[in-house]
Amino acid sequence: MRAPRRHRPARATTAPDARPLPRQALSGAPSRPPVILGVVPGSFETEGVVLRSIRYGEADRILHLYTAQRGRVNAIAKGSRRPKSRFGGRLEPFFRLDLMLHEGRSELCTVTGASTVDGYPALRSDGPSLDAAARGCDAMLRLLDSAEPNRPAYNLLCRYLALLDGNAGGERADLGQAGPSRQATALAFRLKLALAAGFSPELASCARCGEREGIAAFSGSAGGVVCHSCEGGGFPLSRDAHGFMVAALGKPIAELPEAPERALRQVERAIGETLAHHAHVHLRPAA
Repeated sequence: MRAPRRHRPARATTAPDARPLPRQALSGAPSRPPVILGVVPGSFETEGVVLRSIRYGEADRILHLYTAQRGRVNAIAKGSRRPKSRFGGRLEPFFRLDLMLHEGRSELCTVTGASTVDGYPALRSDGPSLDAAARGCDAMLRLLDSAEPNRPAYNLLCRYLALLDGNAGGERADLGQAGPSRQATALAFRLKLALAAGFSPELASCARCGEREGIAAFSGSAGGVVCHSCEGGGFPLSRDAHGFMVAALGKPIAELPEAPERALRQVERAIGETLAHHAHVHLRPAA
């Protein structure tokens, strides 16, 4: 008798529209994104202000930027210190720029293009205004170190630099004429910056008990003004200082009220203690 024939399993056929999976899909590795013609992968455009510029190597610069779309960005501008560099002098501190940056594997982006939005030329020719701009940019560096965008903070910085540029060379307030002094302007900028960063002090009522009457002092640990019953651990705050802080947060910097020097010293102490306790940041003196 013949042995029974063994039936071979039918061969699998491939459907007309079926395609073999790529190796990346089989291995679990991520597939590469599609390349779009005209767009360089990893490149992005943003507007930003140069907060700090550091010489690096023989011809490069390391830039600390605050940008409108990306918040804090650190970048390298290769060859920017060469005499014939296409960047010229626009990568110096306080320049407001339209930037093209490339984001690679390094922690530093690479500057591939830059054009000037505003160079604030008058500011650069006036020593006190230049010093005020440096202190303002230093406050930005210390208080806003996140890569998350903060458009109110960016707009505030641009307005502050423009104000310093417009008032460069003038001593109106310091000579008793109309307009806020440089110290008052700098303190108002810091108060508004603290607000944009989420560390604005409580000024409407006692930061400990909520009482609105009898405000007598300021407590950095409490985060704002305190009443007579809660003033332990705080320092006396005059009405002039309290009124200046309220106005600085509620009005444009150019419309600040007059305040005596003693009140401004109290305001600076209040800002400093608030940021030291709650943001763990210590700022340079305002002026």
